[in-house]
Formats: sequence, C-alpha cells, structure tokens
Amino acid sequence: MIFVGDHGYHTGERKWWNKNTLFERSCRAPLIIAAPGMKGGQTTRSLVEFVDLYPTVAALCGLSTPHTMAGRDLKPILQDPAASVKDAAFTLVSRGPNLRGQSIRMARWRCTRWSDGQTELYDHDADPEELHNVAATNPGVVQQLAEKIGALPPLKTQ
Repeated sequence: MIFVGDHGYHTGERKWWNKNTLFERSCRAPLIIAAPGMKGGQTTRSLVEFVDLYPTVAALCGLSTPHTMAGRDLKPILQDPAASVKDAAFTLVSRGPNLRGQSIRMARWRCTRWSDGQTELYDHDADPEELHNVAATNPGVVQQLAEKIGALPPLKTQ
C-alpha cells in the first residue's frame, strides 16, 4: 500500500495563501509505504521524491524496470529508516508565464534559483522555517548547489 498526499499549503506564513512556492512547507508531501516483509511504523528523514515510487514498486514486486530512470528504489529505506538512497530532491514551480523557479533540497540546505536571477539559500540546521536567506554569506554552498541544479533543464521565460 502506498499513500501519497498532496504537497503542502501555506496558511498565512510570509503572507502566502497558496502552494506554488519553493519553501519547505509547500514542497513537502506525506508519503506512507507499507509492504510485505518490511517493518511498519517507522519514520525517516531521508530525502525521497515521487519519481522514486515506480522503481520502488517494481523492486518490491521483483520486477526490473524497462529503462534507466530518474527515480531510485526506496527499499533500502524501508528496510532501514536511517538509510539514504539520494542526497538531493528537486522541485520546480511556475508563477505565471514569466517566472520559473528550481529548488534543490539537501539534508542541510535548500537552494532556489529563479528565472529572474534571484537566488535563495536556507540552512535547515539553523533555520528550519526558512526565514533567513543566507545566500550572500555562503557563496561556496550556493555555487555547489547551483551546479547540481544546473543539471536540470535551463529556466526559460515565455
């Protein structure tokens, strides 16, 4: 059984009343997986994405995937909640025809770049609510994460 919920919704934080932000509150979504042979009732802080569901279901059913894909099999996490199968999760958002955003979430950091050139960096160890953009004081981290985001298709405005 797999239960997937819709991603989060701002309820007045930062004066937002919607879903199309790249803050943690909007990007996170509930995910519950119960599978035969796996211990239940465990939680994990491991980063996962919805693209991981297909390879996970295939692995749990003993099937191989027909081709290479972006998703990862989450079975190691189901067996050990302390395990990790990826070091980053990516989120994309569009705010109308002229503004696009790409975000990378790592264990400690969230880095977001916007098609208008703005960059945001949040340190989840020190600021889990993402209230303080620390991009200006951490250029090395921004550069490292921007290179990872750079593997995504470039942002384009229409």
